[in-house]
Amino acid sequence: MTDAIDPGEQPPEDATYRIRRDGPGRLAALRRAWHERKWMRRFGYLCMAGFAGIAAFWVFLAHDLPDANKLLEYQPPLPTMVRGMDGEIVYSYARERRVQLRFVDFPRPMVNAFLSAEDRTFWTHGGVDVGGLAGAVVDYVTKYGSGVRAKGGSTITQQVAKNILIGDEYSVTRKLKEMIVARRIEGVLTKQQILELYLNEIPLGRRSFGVQAASRAYFDKDVEDLSLSQSAFLAILPRAPEVYGRKKNEDRAIERRNWVLDQMVRNGWASAQDAAAAKAEPLGLVTQRTSTYEPSNGYFLEEVRRRLIGKYGEKAEDGPNSVYAGGLWVRTSLDPQMQVAVRDALRKGLLLYHGNRGFVRPIAHLSDLENWQSQLVVANKTIDYKDWRVGVILDASGSTGRIGFSDGNVSTLTGISDKAKVGDLVAAQPVGGSTWALRGIPEVSGGMIIEQPGSGRILAMQGGFDSGIDSFNRATQAERQPGSTIKPFVYATALQNGMTPATQVLDGTFCVFQGAGLGNKCFRNFGGAGGSGSHTLRWGLEQSRNLMTVRIANDVGMAKVTRTFHNMGIGDYQKYLSFALGAGETTVGRMINAYAALANNGVQFSGSVIDYVQDRNGKVIWRADKGTCNACNMAQWDGKPMPRIQRVGKQVMDAPTAYQTVHMLEGVVTRGTAERLRDLKLPMFGKTGTTNGPTDVWFMGGNQDYVGGVYIGYDTPRSLGGYAQGGRIAAPIFKDVVLATPGRWSHQPLVAPQGIRMVRIDRVTGKRVMGVEPTDEPKASVIWEAFKPDTEPRQYTAEDEFSRRRDALVASIRSARDARDANAAAAAGDMGNFAEEQGGVY
Repeated sequence: MTDAIDPGEQPPEDATYRIRRDGPGRLAALRRAWHERKWMRRFGYLCMAGFAGIAAFWVFLAHDLPDANKLLEYQPPLPTMVRGMDGEIVYSYARERRVQLRFVDFPRPMVNAFLSAEDRTFWTHGGVDVGGLAGAVVDYVTKYGSGVRAKGGSTITQQVAKNILIGDEYSVTRKLKEMIVARRIEGVLTKQQILELYLNEIPLGRRSFGVQAASRAYFDKDVEDLSLSQSAFLAILPRAPEVYGRKKNEDRAIERRNWVLDQMVRNGWASAQDAAAAKAEPLGLVTQRTSTYEPSNGYFLEEVRRRLIGKYGEKAEDGPNSVYAGGLWVRTSLDPQMQVAVRDALRKGLLLYHGNRGFVRPIAHLSDLENWQSQLVVANKTIDYKDWRVGVILDASGSTGRIGFSDGNVSTLTGISDKAKVGDLVAAQPVGGSTWALRGIPEVSGGMIIEQPGSGRILAMQGGFDSGIDSFNRATQAERQPGSTIKPFVYATALQNGMTPATQVLDGTFCVFQGAGLGNKCFRNFGGAGGSGSHTLRWGLEQSRNLMTVRIANDVGMAKVTRTFHNMGIGDYQKYLSFALGAGETTVGRMINAYAALANNGVQFSGSVIDYVQDRNGKVIWRADKGTCNACNMAQWDGKPMPRIQRVGKQVMDAPTAYQTVHMLEGVVTRGTAERLRDLKLPMFGKTGTTNGPTDVWFMGGNQDYVGGVYIGYDTPRSLGGYAQGGRIAAPIFKDVVLATPGRWSHQPLVAPQGIRMVRIDRVTGKRVMGVEPTDEPKASVIWEAFKPDTEPRQYTAEDEFSRRRDALVASIRSARDARDANAAAAAGDMGNFAEEQGGVY
């Protein structure tokens, strides 16, 4: 029902009628004015030009802006996380602190603190806060030309646009682009997704990006453990992280933190009582984070880093899986217990050799002590030994002076040596109060590795006294002469070419004719000792006889010997006989991998420190074990034998030869040059080495579970002293590792491969013995020896005994004659030393 119309009331005029009635007249008047009035035409043209300019400027701003959809697939730069063999995180490769969390992982008080500080209307605006923008415009105008940067105006969405897509250029143009992109982001991402990006990417000082990294950097806590006060502090950092995070600006930081707490109360996100309690708390910032990483892993982790960089690159520009941006997860073969044992054992050996030499040389030197603290921080020299610290000598008077540390503290330094100078970076130990005493770091160094023969996995690695002092890894990077540790591969070549462990070889002076101009060049045993008659291959290896080794290499042919060296991965050498004594250069890593192949019946795996690598999404993109199992994924068991993974290893030596060599090397521990390991009462093989000088001392050995190798020497080779031998210095280091890891070394004897026959022989003559059982006595006359089929020796007879004595007498006469001839040649100036000229080894 409609209301009736009052007759006296005029009905409203129809709008359509009014426009139709007045339209032609008004348009006509407007046209007349446009033609007759010049100012109107100019004003119209100006308006149109303005609109066109605005449209063109808008198109100019928007045409090349990044697509907000990129954020759906955005991959932030993330550090590489490294795990040990037990799965525990042992390190991260990071130049920036970054940890990615999901939105549900952020505590609500922290989220509300950031919203209160940065964007109170975040949940309701569409990307741009008009009120905040107006305030920012006013602030910009008032500060224009002053050189002071205007504040405010950016919503959290705009900050995401700035930090990830646009950049931080200070200009009006950038601000306008930021607004456009922010509006686009709001159409692509949810509010929760925007906040997740923001809280993970915002730079908060101390090289921290994101709240989790900052929480660790400022409070050494995870975000879930932060108090309301601490959450409010983190929320003030986006404005000026380098200001509020400094001790000298603590009052300003507290004032700003309290303002955030007040805003949280105003917004209903915190109670007044909770805010008051939070205001009463001190900032509580930590100056140094608690180390979560074991420093003993330094050399191992640096080797992992080098290999990863070689495979994937270092920076984001190098590829999606780069070490410092790809967010890789790396499972390594690092055995924490074994690593600590190796570090401590090598250090102990270095210190024992160093003895009471005291201070020898500085770690480094600062030529200018102005800003010494900054220089000390940049030098980044540390030491993880007892309670020692690295500092710089600031001044000295006699044996007393002052030392400065990287935290700025200055203390008294005593015991200053004449060799120490002002500006030297040295190690010092506290001796009471604020007094420190100078300590000497061994000048001699070395490297050590422990490897699993059955997989090639390197479990522990130490490349010097401390990786904080020197990152050069002597276990993998130092090229050194291996000395007698190379001899087992000469003997293995002989076993591959018809000889047996019982083959008799003359231990007598061995000379090589070098031509009319050079004459005979003669070898000697260690220490210049002459020969002692004929002996078995076993005896020659156990006693490390140079003359027997050279004679064997010459009889077999150096071409075959160097081929064995190449096949085992030791190195590529020329066919000089001196290389049979270890004159060529190699590394601990290559030598230990060759010994691992011996222990593994001739099957060699590449020495690996990385088990597998996963990308940021958990996909395995590389693994060391390339073994396959074709039948492992069958839908239903087919009744056949259980499928097994086929490990991929290279047969670099036939299994019987490898076992024979290892079996002889067991005698080195039982009664040879490494007999100081005998009291371990473990089935163990090994070989010592001492190079010419002696400049380096070595030991290589282990069992079928673990193989270890170590060398000791000066970085610039020089004599270690006449008493230095591998059995005296290097072998005890390996022994300390075994003693420090009880239960890890098997008591089971080494397992012989198929085709090996164990035969009782006379240890001296190598002849077969019947009716006598070998005993456990180290120097028992009858022993078990390993032979390939149809190579067993015949039984020992009285004629053999006569021959043995005759050969010994002849060898003695020959040795005396050769010594006389050698002395005569030397007096005539014609006597050279072949081994010495070729980098020879004794």
